[in-house]
Amino acid sequence: MAGRILIVDDVATNRIVLKARLAAVFHESVLATTGAEALDCLRLDRPDLVLLDLELPDMHGLDVLRRLRAEPGGRRLPVIVLTACTDPDTHLAALMAGADDVFRKPHDQHLLLARIRSLLRRIDPDEGSPFPALALQEHGSPYDWPGHICLTAFPPARGQRLIRALSPLLLHRLDLLDRRTALLAPPGSTADGYLIDATDDATATAFALLSELRASPDTRHAAIALLTDGPETAAMACDLGADEVILPATPEAELAFRLCAMVNRSRDAATRRAHLRDNIRLAVTDPLTGLFNRRYALRRMGEMSRAAVEAGQPYAVLLADIDRFKQVNDRHGHAAGDLVLTEVARRLSARLSPADLIARIGGEEFLIALPARGRTEAGGMARTLCQDIVTAPILLPSGQCVTVSISIGLAIGRPGTLPDDAVEKADRALLEAKLQGRNRVIVHRSAA
Repeated sequence: MAGRILIVDDVATNRIVLKARLAAVFHESVLATTGAEALDCLRLDRPDLVLLDLELPDMHGLDVLRRLRAEPGGRRLPVIVLTACTDPDTHLAALMAGADDVFRKPHDQHLLLARIRSLLRRIDPDEGSPFPALALQEHGSPYDWPGHICLTAFPPARGQRLIRALSPLLLHRLDLLDRRTALLAPPGSTADGYLIDATDDATATAFALLSELRASPDTRHAAIALLTDGPETAAMACDLGADEVILPATPEAELAFRLCAMVNRSRDAATRRAHLRDNIRLAVTDPLTGLFNRRYALRRMGEMSRAAVEAGQPYAVLLADIDRFKQVNDRHGHAAGDLVLTEVARRLSARLSPADLIARIGGEEFLIALPARGRTEAGGMARTLCQDIVTAPILLPSGQCVTVSISIGLAIGRPGTLPDDAVEKADRALLEAKLQGRNRVIVHRSAA
């Protein structure tokens, strides 16, 4: 995928070479020579990824990185640090300041491009949006509870040595698992992260395991790192879906930090996916009753109408309204009214099949749609629903009981007609049911 890459380097030759290499794979480049220019470009050009040199004329690259991470649009912006420094402590400091990766100059061109592709793939499309998916969610606290990281495809002795070296540096539990055990873990018991040995002659096995973990529904979103021998293997691992590629010579402190950061990013992504699912559910659900809302119901009615044309069968539309509901609120309070609404919704839902639709479309009004139902069958269902509501009193929090009834207007949607027509006819039938004394079903005359 092509992206807009911000190159921050005070050496013109470095900027030109990077820009040419990125252009060859269709990335757009934005250039900056100082830290101040880089921060301005972040705000004005909105890059998708940053390549940041540490030695800048106006400030150190780590200071630029920290200020970038403090910007509203820079919290999750992928950043790769490029440095000629060989000091392991500097590399670790860059990672701790928020870098996603550190490349030592001169870097391997193919590995850098693969890493850029890897980081661009994990960009959240809502990041930076004026209405992000989590706009109503508070930022969570750091993930400081123990997780579970599995070392897989390692020779037993080597794997145990690595666990002994890393355990004092990590909060997470480390286990050594063979390939079969890692892949066949029961749902819900999979690890937070995996470190796969792809060194020596284990490359083919490691790549196969990486592909299998990414293909499994239980582990496709897990954090996965590969321990690789060289840039060619590392580049392929990035393109196969590895979150981290780590050389065997990496100091233990840096390896531990990379694994911890990888697990935290995976947890953050999982939290965002869960929040997104919740937001989608809330967008189509009535928060009081748990039924679908009007927005979802109208869309579903359109689908039901198309299905009726394909099947050549009608569908039934019922509009149900709680009789004299205002009196319940006036006499017993709104909390009692809410309880009545939820109980009526529960009883109505209990009679319906999974293929049927029920939604709360007004204060005390419910829409029910029954696919492939004619007048006789739908009328029988409507009368049963009326009986379910009126025959059993509803116990209120005060200890009192209240008996309510519903009126239902019924119309039949014929294949080829708009669902709005059936809803309008059901609404007129509901009004007639109210006028005739309530607690009854009236079928729209044209349904005969």
